[in-house]
Amino acid sequence: MSFLNISNNPSSEWKNYEKIALRFFILYFALQILPLDWKFYRELFSIDWLHLNFYDLFNLTRYTPQFFSLTGYANWGVVLIIAALGTYVWTATDRKERDYDTLYYWLRVGLRYRLAIGVIAYGLIKLFPLQIPYPSLSNLHTNYGDFYPWKIYFHTIGITQVYESFLGAVEVLAGLLLLCRKTTTFGAGLIFGFIGNVFAANIAYNIGEDVYSAFLLLIALFLVVYDLPRLNSLLFSGKYTIANKFIPNFGKDTLYKTRFALKTAALVFVVLLGLETYANYTGGSYKYPVTPGLKGTYGYYNVREFKLNNKVIPYSNTNPDRWQNVVFEKWATLSIKTAKPITIDASPTDGYHENDKDRNYESAGVGGRRYFSYQTGGTKHSLLLENKNKHHQDEKFVLNYTQVNDSTIVLKGINEKKDSVYAVLDRINKKYLLFEGRRKPIKL
Repeated sequence: MSFLNISNNPSSEWKNYEKIALRFFILYFALQILPLDWKFYRELFSIDWLHLNFYDLFNLTRYTPQFFSLTGYANWGVVLIIAALGTYVWTATDRKERDYDTLYYWLRVGLRYRLAIGVIAYGLIKLFPLQIPYPSLSNLHTNYGDFYPWKIYFHTIGITQVYESFLGAVEVLAGLLLLCRKTTTFGAGLIFGFIGNVFAANIAYNIGEDVYSAFLLLIALFLVVYDLPRLNSLLFSGKYTIANKFIPNFGKDTLYKTRFALKTAALVFVVLLGLETYANYTGGSYKYPVTPGLKGTYGYYNVREFKLNNKVIPYSNTNPDRWQNVVFEKWATLSIKTAKPITIDASPTDGYHENDKDRNYESAGVGGRRYFSYQTGGTKHSLLLENKNKHHQDEKFVLNYTQVNDSTIVLKGINEKKDSVYAVLDRINKKYLLFEGRRKPIKL
């Protein structure tokens, strides 16, 4: 039985070039999916298994070895060279007659499980909308042109949480299909179409996950190729076609038990990951801060009056010192719209951070607004503000606040330069079509 044999004759011979190709793919994919990197074990043994965090498990599913500290496609190039050299040595020195059907079977088993774990993990953080949360109120008050392309894409998906959950369900279903040998082609085909779109979106919107999505796409393609000739024979040539039912000999009790144990471990891992992901979802998205904001302040505010060093600065769209509007989030983040130039934070946002200040999803890839994490100070009605952008971490405010009524807040204090700041904020009770729905009669 060869790579693309459609005769379903188990006694068919492997051609020499097919043997060489199989040797290459065994070495190439083994280098890509086996935990050969010591950093994997560092991550594994650093997990507190008695107090699990979903991201610890999720991070394991994204593992790919790194050679010579290279990343991305350069790392692929190193793997390619090592696999090519290994194939040459294997071909030149191997004199034994091997069962290539069985080798091919086990290669596909390893790739099935690696791909399944990868897509199920990402499917779960979409099924429970964690990967792409709903846009923050500050983001809704940011000009379209002030977003990086990837942030626009995320907002497009994020405002349709039901659709995001549907996408996640598709990924989880496809991954589960891979865990069963008989439905592998259906699962791999579904993933190939799905991840193909993800890869294209990564390239088009510069999301930054194109290397990993290309890796999953490559595995899906390899698995789909197995049944392509049979599908072509059945669907396009209209010929009588029998499914490939090759099953290796599990005569040895040890081999059968090992196979059962590995399959059970994979299922247990998936269930555990699902439970931990759901627990994180019910407790709030890992991308947004969890500390509640000041009670009764959530909303969008116009800055009616602003003073810097006791000097009144009239409203201006061009004065870099003048605050134009302020947003208080439901969590402990405050954003300020100013004309002051911003170096946009382009760092990744998929990591998990315990510290609210380091959760940069709301501020990354965004210009036009300055995002501050805040905490109450030692005295009553005081706020300590720190800019969340890593390029502007020195920007800080120490402010006292007074809630004059349910729609007016007065802030006064000093910035990091010891300049005095005074601002009167008026809440604007704005209605949003995203919240109200386009089919409801409303007045804006």
